[in-house]
Amino acid sequence: MEIIESIDRMRVWSERERRAGGRIALVPTMGFLHEGHLRLVRDARRRGDRLVVSIFVNPKQFSPAEDYAGYPRDLERDRKLLGREGVDALFCPAAAEMYPEGYQSYVEVTELSAPLCGRARPGHFRGVATVVTKLFNIVRPHVAVFGEKDFQQLQIVRRLVRDLNFDIEIVGHPTVRDEDGLALSSRNSYLDENERRAALCLHRALELAGVLVRRGERNGESLLAAVRSEIAREPRARLDYAELCDPETLQPVGEVNGAALLALAVWIGKARLIDNVILRRGER
Repeated sequence: MEIIESIDRMRVWSERERRAGGRIALVPTMGFLHEGHLRLVRDARRRGDRLVVSIFVNPKQFSPAEDYAGYPRDLERDRKLLGREGVDALFCPAAAEMYPEGYQSYVEVTELSAPLCGRARPGHFRGVATVVTKLFNIVRPHVAVFGEKDFQQLQIVRRLVRDLNFDIEIVGHPTVRDEDGLALSSRNSYLDENERRAALCLHRALELAGVLVRRGERNGESLLAAVRSEIAREPRARLDYAELCDPETLQPVGEVNGAALLALAVWIGKARLIDNVILRRGER
């Protein structure tokens, strides 16, 4: 596995592989890898001839009050994990390489960035869209794989690719969960043993909504009331939002008519955890 830290060298690598006829797959990450990331890597491995994983903790998607400095990092461990997965190139630039002095250009997907996490984290998705655009321009992949746990991010990337005419296939990989249902996340490392148990309230709330829909409930307010009540039963949990949305536009919907996205953000201790499920009318 090649370790690449400079933009110029990454471009040379990608141009060489493209000229040789290789199909390049990319998995963008912020590192501190877990099994969820590795499932994305394995998915991407099947979709291309050459596989690039990027590790970059993007300062532009953190507000001054957020956890950029404390975000978990372990590049050496990540390097070993990716080497075992047969990754061809690890792109791990420094912040100064991606955002040199005087940097002032940004990309924004306006409407999809406004609801859900966009309300609580102003500027976050502008940072995401900017760094993803830069990675696409530097790595020049044919296909890129993102996790569906970050569903809003995935939809923003899909819209960005359409609007800016990137010739890149965007693949969403299903949320990877622990055996007890907790969605895997690097921020789970913030949780102590009691908080880890408390965090299961997110999965319980999503499961409850699924059961209610299967029993015939369609009303959005009734579903959200049940979800909020389930979260409220956990004293360590503080609800940020629970919303029922159109999966494409992320705009609120009043009932489950076809498919609807149920999205949650919940604080457990210092960790803000997100999760979601697609509810479908008529599913059993």
